[in-house]
Amino acid sequence: MSSENANKGEDCLGWAARDESGVLSPYKFARRAVGSDDVSIKITHCGVCYAEVVWTKNKHGDATYPLVPGHEIAGIVQEVGSNVRGFKVGDHVGVGTYINSCRNCDYCNDGLEVYCEKGVVYTYNRLDVDGTMTKGGFSTYIVVCERYCFRIAESYPLASAAPLLCAGITVYSPMIRHKMNQPGKSLGVIGLGGLGHLAVKFGKAFGLNVTVFSTSTSKKEESLTLLGADNFVVSSDQEQMKAMAKSLDFIIDTVSADHSFDMYMLLLKTAGVFVMVGAPNEVKLSPMSLILGMKSISGSVAGGTKEMQEMLDFCAAQKIYPNIEIVPIQYVNEAIERLIKKDVKYRFVVDIENSLKY
Repeated sequence: MSSENANKGEDCLGWAARDESGVLSPYKFARRAVGSDDVSIKITHCGVCYAEVVWTKNKHGDATYPLVPGHEIAGIVQEVGSNVRGFKVGDHVGVGTYINSCRNCDYCNDGLEVYCEKGVVYTYNRLDVDGTMTKGGFSTYIVVCERYCFRIAESYPLASAAPLLCAGITVYSPMIRHKMNQPGKSLGVIGLGGLGHLAVKFGKAFGLNVTVFSTSTSKKEESLTLLGADNFVVSSDQEQMKAMAKSLDFIIDTVSADHSFDMYMLLLKTAGVFVMVGAPNEVKLSPMSLILGMKSISGSVAGGTKEMQEMLDFCAAQKIYPNIEIVPIQYVNEAIERLIKKDVKYRFVVDIENSLKY
């Protein structure tokens, strides 16, 4: 810890996991001092992502404890560095899945910092510029470089903005990259969770004809009435699936469980695009699924800084709001267990401002 941070004291309160059980409990720590290019943000809300399962429980084997998770951060600027020009105290802002990158490679120069050639610095469980481990949004405040901070419209609820910082940008980015914003085109969304429901909302805002694919028939009514999808298909219904052959321009697959890919590839029109944002253990498909129809399959993670600001502005202008369940920090362990069981419609958001207190 730097002497500057040591003098500052442990003035940040968070909830941290101490071991692979992943159980979170109160934890005090020091944030780094605000540098000339930095913004200090009072966190009001933080979304709960499946990453909170992966890293708190050390699923990748790289967790460093104590670990403070949370990378869907919304809040209010409380201090700015001397060189900061893009933000002022009182602005509503967000922070997503990363808080630094090399800033010099081709991807960083193109505003695609999440693909930084030297490796992006994640919002938690990575080394920060001062040599300490980054700690996430299940905490009272955070300090980040203004480059990785995003403006949220004053009229847009901060609680609703939080899930956009990961779930939202994860589906918005490939939709823009693959030109899925063409009115009249058709989109298939596989899975109806935190990512999938936002893909439906974006698709409808872009003027697409949207079909939801799910293994659960209970999702049908909410897909069509709550989210405004045009069609609903039970993915295990072979007759329904066959009837949709070569009917889709695009498919976004949000499912991380292992599943068949060939049957979905058959639904794409010639030159159709299949985008994976979920993370199953393996991908198996017949090469002919691609070759015969000039189709392509692509992967994507959370987007770059340019796309992030564009998406936040788009959601404010179009009045696109994630479906959320707001919970206090004291409920966060239960929320994570419910997330594992898929018992949420469709994103938990922790009310940091009103529940995380000394």
